[in-house]
Amino acid sequence: MPKRLLVVESPGKVKKLSQILGTDWIVRASCGHIRELSNEGEDSLGFTMIGNNVNCKYIPRDQRAKETIQKLKAAVKQVDEVILATDPDREGETIAWHLKETLGLREPKRVVYTEITASAVKAAISHPRKLDSNLIGAGLCRDCLDKLVGYKGSPLVWALNNGAKSVGRVQSATLHLICQREREIQIFVPQDYWSVWVDYKEGFRAFYKGTANTLTETPESETQTHDDAATNNPEKPESKRVLSAAEADKLVAEAKQHPHKVIQIEGKLTYRQPPPPFTTSTLQQAAGSKLKFAPEKTMQVAQKLYEAGLITYMRTDSVMLSPEFCASARKWLEEHDPQNIPQQVAKYRSSKTAQEAHEAIRPTDVFRPSVQLRVELPEDEFNLYVMIWKRAVASQCRPAQVRKTLIITQSGNILWQARGQVVEFYGYAKYWPNLGKDAVLPILQQGQKLTLENAGHEKKQTQPPPRYSEPKLVQLMERKGIGRPSTYAPTVATLKKRNYIELKKGNLHPTTLGLEVDEFLQKALPDLLEAEFTAKMEAELDKIAEGKNSWQNYLTTWNQSYFVPALSKAKTVVVNVGNTAKTNGKFERKYESSKTKCPECSNFLAKIPSSKVKKKYFLKCVSGCENIVLFWSDFNKRWEAPKTKTSATENTPKPAAKITSYPCPVCKKPLEEYSYIKDGQNKTMLRCSGQDSWKDKKHKDAAYFYTAKGWWSPKFGNL
Repeated sequence: MPKRLLVVESPGKVKKLSQILGTDWIVRASCGHIRELSNEGEDSLGFTMIGNNVNCKYIPRDQRAKETIQKLKAAVKQVDEVILATDPDREGETIAWHLKETLGLREPKRVVYTEITASAVKAAISHPRKLDSNLIGAGLCRDCLDKLVGYKGSPLVWALNNGAKSVGRVQSATLHLICQREREIQIFVPQDYWSVWVDYKEGFRAFYKGTANTLTETPESETQTHDDAATNNPEKPESKRVLSAAEADKLVAEAKQHPHKVIQIEGKLTYRQPPPPFTTSTLQQAAGSKLKFAPEKTMQVAQKLYEAGLITYMRTDSVMLSPEFCASARKWLEEHDPQNIPQQVAKYRSSKTAQEAHEAIRPTDVFRPSVQLRVELPEDEFNLYVMIWKRAVASQCRPAQVRKTLIITQSGNILWQARGQVVEFYGYAKYWPNLGKDAVLPILQQGQKLTLENAGHEKKQTQPPPRYSEPKLVQLMERKGIGRPSTYAPTVATLKKRNYIELKKGNLHPTTLGLEVDEFLQKALPDLLEAEFTAKMEAELDKIAEGKNSWQNYLTTWNQSYFVPALSKAKTVVVNVGNTAKTNGKFERKYESSKTKCPECSNFLAKIPSSKVKKKYFLKCVSGCENIVLFWSDFNKRWEAPKTKTSATENTPKPAAKITSYPCPVCKKPLEEYSYIKDGQNKTMLRCSGQDSWKDKKHKDAAYFYTAKGWWSPKFGNL
């Protein structure tokens, strides 16, 4: 009979942990948070603040949580000892405390591990500790703080009558960053400029640098930062900006008039240090830029890899790696890439707020063959795992060596310059390529005369600051201290869900609604939108987690000294309904107009935002015509009215699929025979009869087509 109970957060871990621990253990999952603040009391906060004391009333989150609590209570009665193994962060510690309170545990043992492997789990269980009251305090404080801001602040934006739903401590500050950038773009005035260049028969292009008598040397800055949110579109080289066509023409004429010669050649070997292993933020950035994953998708896929025991815990802000992994990575390099082993093990410095007890995100076994994993894992999980593996191994490699060359030429009084680079040793970039392409310059001599082949200029325009991609936004949130690793992805997801922002062609745009909410909050609660203000609150939560402050004292003081007066002032702000119009006592939203006209009144149809359609909006006539609604058809590439079912189609029975005796090559369920028409011809195929097989990527190629020689599959051959 099992003697011990291990309680974890995610059901996905139960099977793996049960295999590791054996029959002496019961492993159960809390399924995340089991309790939340009730909606009782003033403003439905679920807690009261009297003096410096905070009294919270918690209730089960939902019906599933109630059932989970009952199952856990039953499991507790079956065992002699209960061990809490919720996730190794502030939130996990808080969930462990809720479990202790709900299950009536006196002094439960708490264990923490950052990877689900036999060695890590057993080592953790052999070194249990007590619950950390400081971490719990920080978690409870954040919980109360978020509800206080949300429940007290949200009614302010409801008065806009424009569909605004919520205000949030992290959410509103993040929305402000996006709206701020949008306003910068709106007021941006482009300016023309010209890039002037010369081509030499010796085989290279040089760009206008300035004149010999006005030149001040500005050495090229060597940046060592690795931008995980960057796209793979390197900026094209251009000259010092020339601000008129006349000046550009004059420079070209002078370039053609005077002879050219080399006046300076520089060549130096630079070392590019390896990037640190992934944190939550940099993983979301890299997965967004390389795999096109949204932050929430990155975390969902990483969670599955963690539960399968393939990677370490994916919510971390530390770049530290265990000595055991560093030794393992070094051994892998000794066997596969001995030239890439550095003399000393690479060490990386985390941010001041990072929790050093955690590790960076890395594979649990660097020797696990990817050929085997490619078969076992879905495509998204495999691609993310490979990216994590490459980054972790790259962090333990030698620096890359890049030979940089600078050539300066002169014609008359004008100077021209060309820059080149050649990678002499790839080092870490063999696994994490981010060096850019080689640009080879010819071997020249000081004072050498050059033959001009052509000279010209290209008209360009200054560009507005770019909108943020999801990876760039996460990077900005981290740099400004808005939120923590566990909140980046949920914050972006909430802003989309509230229809405050939308993703267009890979960039985040604020909606009209989002801009209205942000504009109002700038007048009502300006401090709450400032990144520095939100970052200071996060820093205070970190102090509580370190035991440097009382969470109840901080919450009550913050509320009395800032939030109560701020709310009183906010309620005096005149509600400017902005993009709304009042009709018959009701507020009607003014929607963005489309280029499509109403088939009845010929007025332009309005774009009605909707998260339920692929295009994120549909078209509707708001000029008085009834039931004029159009939806975009990807198939016909046009706006169409919704199709209504006719009695004929409703009464036409669907042909029943014929179940065969052939087994599916993927799941062994029987294949079904399916008839269809293609190019005017009747065709027949076999496909899996499983109910959800069409959603499963593994079943994508599990289909046989009828040919003259019988059933045949492009992947599995003849049946």
